[in-house]
Amino acid sequence: MAVRTIEWRGGSVVMIDQRLLPTQEVYRVFRDHREVARAIKDMVIRGAPAIGVAAAMGIALGARTLRPGSAARDFDRLCRTFAATRPTAVNLFWAIDRMRRVFEGNRERSVDTLRTLLEREALAMHGEDVAANRAMGAYGAALIEDGATILTHCNAGALATAGYGTALGVVRAAREAGKRVSVLACETRPFLQGARLTAWELKRDRIPVTLITDGMAAHFMQRGAVSCVVVGADRVAANGDVANKIGTYSVAVLANAHRIPFYVAAPMSTVDLDTPDGGHIPIEERPAKEVTHVGPTRLTPEGAKIRNPAFDVTPHEYVSAIFTERGACTPPLAESLRRVATQD
Repeated sequence: MAVRTIEWRGGSVVMIDQRLLPTQEVYRVFRDHREVARAIKDMVIRGAPAIGVAAAMGIALGARTLRPGSAARDFDRLCRTFAATRPTAVNLFWAIDRMRRVFEGNRERSVDTLRTLLEREALAMHGEDVAANRAMGAYGAALIEDGATILTHCNAGALATAGYGTALGVVRAAREAGKRVSVLACETRPFLQGARLTAWELKRDRIPVTLITDGMAAHFMQRGAVSCVVVGADRVAANGDVANKIGTYSVAVLANAHRIPFYVAAPMSTVDLDTPDGGHIPIEERPAKEVTHVGPTRLTPEGAKIRNPAFDVTPHEYVSAIFTERGACTPPLAESLRRVATQD
């Protein structure tokens, strides 16, 4: 995947503007941490792992504003700015906590040293994410049959991470292992991440992809055209309940009804053992305009009531396995998730 989702370049944060894909490939350069926070909120960058890396880099960028004598106050304000951007993706808070630990462990050192250490930690997270994606891809690919048609929902590829991808990382790893796999990509209303991003990524990588509308998934499952489902996640609760893009729960129910394996690919930074189950996961409600419009074009009548929850929760009973960089977790998921989380 030649595209770089996010990188640190010359003391600036550079991101591809995912709102403009697939028609325009535009890279934005951010030199102010508030711009990075706004980019997360406005979905210039999206996908739980990518959001975590963006927050870490944004904090490293904002560390330039730390002042001797008020560094602790300034840093806390920085962290709160990023914590307020998006509530569901736990990777965001995981990344902020990592940056906090670096600061707290070195708060007696000079401001210049703190800035260097925070930048180093953000860059480490970027590299670790790519490595984790490749590892979980390999674990997932081992369960994918040669000739499989994989249905996916939303975009959990290189664009949703620092690189390679979670769900699409499994696809890429299967292809690299010589398996002839193809993808059915749900369009993923209302933000159309499947139509705009997943199809774009896979086409660039010459991986066979067929785009379908969200309402077509049952039709293709009924006709035996789906071998398995692989999706990403924004948060995995301790019992194995999975929060992912709205519509994922519907796909999981359909897969269960048709006895099709339903897999989740998520790094350990997405596993939240402090959240007991899906009922405790906060669900972000996004602006109505994402539903009423596609680009500048209005689709709905003025005055119609709109709801736009960005995520739903798939109960753990519907999850066949969760692929992490530490291995594939299988039911009972509460036990297997805790076991991999406590590995040295």
